[in-house]
Amino acid sequence: MQPRGIYLSDKIVAYIEKTRKIKIEYGKLDITFYRDDFKSSEQIHSPKKTELPFSLTNKKVILIDDVLYTGRTIRAALDAMLDYGRPAKVELLTLIDRRFSRQLPIQPEYVGKTIDSIHSQKVKVYWKELDKKDEVVLLNE
Repeated sequence: MQPRGIYLSDKIVAYIEKTRKIKIEYGKLDITFYRDDFKSSEQIHSPKKTELPFSLTNKKVILIDDVLYTGRTIRAALDAMLDYGRPAKVELLTLIDRRFSRQLPIQPEYVGKTIDSIHSQKVKVYWKELDKKDEVVLLNE
């Protein structure tokens, strides 16, 4: 999912294709205009490009994001995804799961690391392609 989940998904897809010698149908989904807080924010939103050159109808889809927090981003992704077909199955992969902070009943099937954090803390994922380093940091605000 755009914007930050693509750094993780690019790495996963490249690894699978290299090690398994298979080609994965891979797309990038922007959820900017599907977020429930889109109109409530005063900031100007800059959507990224959705790249889905195939239909999702009857496919197994794995949504990939860097941090799962409230679940609202995943809800927006599910809404956006339906514009590209109705998948047979949808699963979620996340690098970091902040498990005690859900606002929606969403759980990942695949998790890199589970972090128990409080609401005043923030999990920041840095990506080499964007931030010049790969690192996960728990910040106290």
